[in-house]
Parts: sequence; structure tokens; C-alpha cells
Amino acid sequence: MRRSKKILIPALVIAVLFLAACSGNENKSPYSGILSQQPFASLTDSISKEPQRDDLYFQRAVLLNKNNFPEPALADFRQAWSLKKNEQYALGISSILLDKKPDSAVAFLNSALEDLPNSVFLRLSLAKAYRVLNKISDALNVCNEILKTDPKQMDALMLKADLQDQQNDTAAAIATLEQAYAINPDIEELDYNLAFKYASTKNPKTLAFCDMLLKKDSLKTHAEPLYFKAVYYENTGDPNKALELLDQSIIRDYTFIDAYMNKGKILYDQKKYNAAVKVYRMALNIQSTYADAYYWLGKSLEAMGRKDDALMNYERAYGLDKTLTEAKDAANKLK
Repeated sequence: MRRSKKILIPALVIAVLFLAACSGNENKSPYSGILSQQPFASLTDSISKEPQRDDLYFQRAVLLNKNNFPEPALADFRQAWSLKKNEQYALGISSILLDKKPDSAVAFLNSALEDLPNSVFLRLSLAKAYRVLNKISDALNVCNEILKTDPKQMDALMLKADLQDQQNDTAAAIATLEQAYAINPDIEELDYNLAFKYASTKNPKTLAFCDMLLKKDSLKTHAEPLYFKAVYYENTGDPNKALELLDQSIIRDYTFIDAYMNKGKILYDQKKYNAAVKVYRMALNIQSTYADAYYWLGKSLEAMGRKDDALMNYERAYGLDKTLTEAKDAANKLK
């Protein structure tokens, strides 16, 4: 009886075929169409040749994110992180998750901090994620943990002040901002935030602080300190002085929309409705989609008895900003 001949494939050949098949499966991606396009193609080719290079995945992730492809960018950040526990990779993951899935951002960041427990930036990202989820107490706890280790960490101090402000604890927010200002008085955002808090709370420190800011502005290009002084005078019962300062701030920056809004409100309260209408229209010439300006223009026109014009502006205001329910209510009353 003739025996059938078995075809024997050498073990080495089998191993090569198996590895090739596995490699082909690993390179398949739901984003392969995007990854094969420019400007990503060269990095994709490099990754296919050196799939264990974490830095290549990171470079491609940054490029993808820059070009508004967050999903494949997230996949690459995750792959880079799986290959190496690098802070930048974790921050890339958290930044994308924070925008779309803050719950997932919190879970990831807590996990990442087990690998990188000393990362201040991951803790700051965690605090921001808690804030997005409106877990203000948790966010504050994270900030305080950072500040126990580094009391001069400016990002943590400024975030803490914002969180305290969200809790309507203005006094605590001011104290935190003053602490930050004592450490670094040359951060414009910090200076203006503190000045506005002073003005809003009728704090007599407002005037001297704003005068100091004006003195620092040797080129006289910043309108904000004049505006903050105006807010202080408005809040302390001197509307005419406030109007004078608002006009000065507008001269410095004719696009400063807040100054127009405050000026219009003062004129409205003084029953100078014609003047208020002109101011709000000027504001809308600068920013034609500003819902609040349409709302206050409507109020001024309604006070003048021009109900049809008022209704039109209330409806525009609500159309631009659905959270502006007072505009909707005002419109309904005129229908």
C-alpha cells in the first residue's frame, strides 16, 4: 500500500508567517484611512517599522489633535502611555477626555497618579476634571493637597480662588488671590481678577490697587484698571464718577464691551433711555452677536414705549443665548 506523502513545512517558516499575520492585525486601525494621509503618513510608516517607539505615537497624537482628530489622537496617546508612563502622555489623554468624558478623565487621572504620584500637573488636571463635574469640594481638596507640598504653586492658587468663587465664598477667593499676588504680582490675569473682586465687594483697596496697575501700564494701553475703578464707584453710589471712568476706559479700548454694558446700565437706571439705546447699539456694532446687549437694548426701548422694537430685541437675545430666560420672559409679556 502506498503511503501518502506529508508536506512538512519547516518550523521557522511557520513562525515567520505567524508573526507576519500578528503584525498585520496589530497595524489595522479604525483610523487607518486618516493615519495614511498627510501629514500623518510619515509617522505612520515609522511606527509600522518601530512599533515599540512610544515617542512616535506621542508625536502622531499631538499632530492628530492639532488637526482636530481627537479620537485617533486619544488612541495614540493611550498607546504611548501603555509603552511608557510619561507625564506628557497622561496629560494628552486627560485633556481629550476632559473635553468629552470628564468622568473618564477622573478615573484615568486617579489611575495615572498611582504611577506618577508626584505629578503636580496631573493633580491640577484632576482638580479641573472635578470642577467640570461640579464636584467643587473634591476639586478644592486636590488643590489643597498640591499647596501642602508647594504653597507657592501659582496654578493651584489661581484655580483654588476660582473654585472658592464658584462656592460664592468671595472673601476666601480674595484671600487666596492676595496670597498668590504676594508671591508673583506680575501676572496680569491675577492682577485683574483681584482688582475686580475688590471692586465688586466695595473694597476700598480698589482705588489704590488700580492706580498701581495704571502706573505699571506706561504705554496706557490697558482699559481694565479704569473699568474696575468705575465698577467700584458704581457699587458705592457715585454713578457720575463711574460714567467718567467708563468713558476713559472706552477711549483706551473702544472694543471693551464690558465698559459699554456698564455705561448703558447706569444710563438706564438714570432713566436716560435714549442715551442708553445709543450705547447698546455701539456695543452691538462691536459685537453683533452679544445677547446681553440685545436684551438691555430691548429693556431701554420698552421703557421708551417702543414695544415692537423691544420685542424684536428680546427675541434676538434669547435666540443667541437660550440661558437668557429673562429675555424670553420679557418677550412673552409683550406678545
